[in-house]
Amino acid sequence: MNSAPSARRGIVAPLRWTSLRLRLVVVFALVALTAAVSASGIAYWLNREAVLTRTQDAALGDFRQEMQNRAASMPLRPTQAELQTAAEEMAHGNDDFSVLLIGERAEGKPIVGASDPDIFTLDDVPGSLQEAVNERQDITAGNSAAYHLFWQRTERRGKPYLVGGSRIVGGGPTGYLFKSLDQERQDLNSLAWSLAIATLLALVGSALLAQAAATTVLRPVHRLGEAARQLGEGKLDTRLRVSGTDELAELARTFNKTAESLEKKVADMSAREESSRRFVADMSHELRTPLTALTAVTEVLEEEADSLDPMIAPAVNLVVSETRRLGDLVENLMEVTRFDAGTARLVLDHVDVADQVTACIDARAWLDAVELDAERGIMARLDPRRLDVILANLIGNALKHGGSPVRVSVRTVGDELVIEVRDHGPGIPEEVLPHVFDRFYKASASRPRSEGSGLGLSIAVENAHIHGGDITAANSADGDGAVFVLRLPRDGSPLTDSEAVGADDADSDGTEGSGSSSDRGEEGAQ
Repeated sequence: MNSAPSARRGIVAPLRWTSLRLRLVVVFALVALTAAVSASGIAYWLNREAVLTRTQDAALGDFRQEMQNRAASMPLRPTQAELQTAAEEMAHGNDDFSVLLIGERAEGKPIVGASDPDIFTLDDVPGSLQEAVNERQDITAGNSAAYHLFWQRTERRGKPYLVGGSRIVGGGPTGYLFKSLDQERQDLNSLAWSLAIATLLALVGSALLAQAAATTVLRPVHRLGEAARQLGEGKLDTRLRVSGTDELAELARTFNKTAESLEKKVADMSAREESSRRFVADMSHELRTPLTALTAVTEVLEEEADSLDPMIAPAVNLVVSETRRLGDLVENLMEVTRFDAGTARLVLDHVDVADQVTACIDARAWLDAVELDAERGIMARLDPRRLDVILANLIGNALKHGGSPVRVSVRTVGDELVIEVRDHGPGIPEEVLPHVFDRFYKASASRPRSEGSGLGLSIAVENAHIHGGDITAANSADGDGAVFVLRLPRDGSPLTDSEAVGADDADSDGTEGSGSSSDRGEEGAQ
């Protein structure tokens, strides 16, 4: 069986934060974002350094050349006009920067010549740069010049600039250049935007690729999940279509083998269970005929018991009791097979619950041993015969293994009918409580035999389940006895199948109302 349609529905389902698909997309996106941001950051940094270094080297190289060609040829004590003319010529020779020349017309009397005083003055030169330019270096084997060219990047009114300076070796003016880096910043900003857009496109592309990859990877997972769900619902013929040789294909093959093995085992178990049910049912039916004859004989023997030899009377009484016990066991086994086969049906009627409980107690002569706390007028729509079976087993169980008095209380909780049966015995051992409704459960290996069939409580709880209710067993809070609580819906109509009503009656032969009490020595010894 191919579960691809359901898988496709799962693929297009909205993403949830807990979904594997979303996590895959997020991981892909984060990896792509990290890689793209790292690559863009490195690219931007390398390009920035390359652009600024190239511009800076070109400007400083031109400035150095102009200082050698023009400023070095000036007299040692130039005039103001000479400095101004030289600065203008140096700037006009290269329109990329402004020039400022500082000389001395006399010792300690500096003069300044600027190519464009409105753009570049001595105040625009950082003090640290002036100190570095004017500092005389020691002449060493590795340093042949007393003064060097220094530069610094700075900002003025939010715009970046390159400021450089140098001094003529051997005497002469000191020169400074002032170059705007605004064009380079604009170029770098354009590059940054381009890299940001590329990063965003890479992120979107990675998300799309992640979605495609997740779809490819998760489609088999969705199919496997759908197939597992169908298998859990009992569709044991569910199989996956296997394609490819990867790990997912191997997983699909393993699933198919497991499903095939499970189907075979379940089929074998079902066949054995059906065979066992059929055997019990056939055996029960076959035993009814000789049991009918035995019952008739035992009834005659019981009537003549008073006239029998005293030596024979105990044997006759044993035969009578064991025959009745065997009859109860056969009837209970037939009832169990109906529940196992799913053929048990409800025959609903409107009943007064108090009257029903009273009739059950009166029919078994328990009026003197049972206290009833039930208001008349509590009506319920249920199967009176099955309710009688439940009550007979619970009350009989309490009388046999509990302590008197046995109290039966009836109340309603919303749309639910609650019947509580409480005795005053020693209670049920804690290790036995989980098993009190198990079939043929014996609380002690030393008690393999009892008067009951060992099926009473299990039949009672099955009758509760068919009504849509349940029975619970517990010890009373004060430690004085056990408490069995029966809960049934007051209206069992939604549970009935109108076409199947009476199907169970045709086969029951009135056996459900046997009222045989269970043996708590087998199902929950106190």
